[in-house]
Amino acid sequence: MLKIGIAGARGLSTIAGFNAIDGVKVEALCDLNEDLLREQAAKYSIPKTYRVFDDMLESDIDAVVVATPMQYHVPQTVAALEAGKHVLSEVTAGVSIDELWWLIECVEKYNKVYMMAENYCYIPENQLIKSMVNKGLFGDLYFGEGEYLHELKGLATYPNGKTSWRRFWQLGRRGMFYPTHSLGPIMQWFGDDHIKSVICVGSGWHTAPEFAQEDTSITLCQMESGRLIKLRLDCISERPHNLAYYSLQGTNGCYEAPRGMGDDHKIWLKGMDDSTDKAKWRPLREFYDYLPDRYKNVTEEQKSSGHWGGDYFVVQDFVDAIVNGDKPAIDVYDACEWTAVAFLSELSVMNGGKVIDMPKFRANLSNQNKILKI
Repeated sequence: MLKIGIAGARGLSTIAGFNAIDGVKVEALCDLNEDLLREQAAKYSIPKTYRVFDDMLESDIDAVVVATPMQYHVPQTVAALEAGKHVLSEVTAGVSIDELWWLIECVEKYNKVYMMAENYCYIPENQLIKSMVNKGLFGDLYFGEGEYLHELKGLATYPNGKTSWRRFWQLGRRGMFYPTHSLGPIMQWFGDDHIKSVICVGSGWHTAPEFAQEDTSITLCQMESGRLIKLRLDCISERPHNLAYYSLQGTNGCYEAPRGMGDDHKIWLKGMDDSTDKAKWRPLREFYDYLPDRYKNVTEEQKSSGHWGGDYFVVQDFVDAIVNGDKPAIDVYDACEWTAVAFLSELSVMNGGKVIDMPKFRANLSNQNKILKI
């Protein structure tokens, strides 16, 4: 029996996924809010509860889901690895470049499974596009974009009036502070490519100048191959949410996600029309035969795990990495490179859009190679 402990009640989004896998049991829940802790433990029949994270690590659990505020991800992951536990960490991987190096060092030292739970990579449509990319339908890829438009100024304070962690670690920073939802799917579409450099510019402060975060930030990631990724983050502007917009362009066609008002996932491939002058979008749903088999065969119980059915497959990949020794779907090196875009974009926008090189987050680097060029 693989025993799981969840740190942070927010991590209960994974429980349906764990419950759907034979030989896995959520054994423990940890949260500072004692009322919430008791309520959720009773709701999901979780036998052990803890308010202190280190106390949970002393129990006989095998793995931990770290779903606490982002500034705790690395300290708690390191503590869990030291205690001999596998870790599934919420995004982002850390809150500084130094933390990312410490994270890699500890994953390599303790030889336990670490996986980042970037569930937007598991949205069915994103998995469908990945499958079509792998079959060559888009030709040679050269451009992708992702947007995270989520007005969250109201989350800067808790309901009790106290200041929220988001006031500092998200809205208190400039640049693309939350890149992995927008970036992760595109990085997987681009395969083994890596980010070479990052540029970021902001719109300034118009809506809520009390926050360091500008209304909109645009980040460009130049890939080692020369490909380009464009990211837009807007958590300030007064507008409807659009948390998962993506587009992809290749030599043989393109894809665009919905933007709202009845829009749908859509695709166009070379040869569908006589010329681009007559080109018309096709609904992506006409290509659902390209979905990975496990998405075609997903059960209602598995789909209920959340995030458009993707949360179950996040959990399944994590469990498979532990039980079967599979490579984690989003390993520590991917997690650190995707997360580092936040810190490089912050440096870039604070220096007039300066090009900042991406450190090489690779296995077994010497200290001399763990550098950040300015």
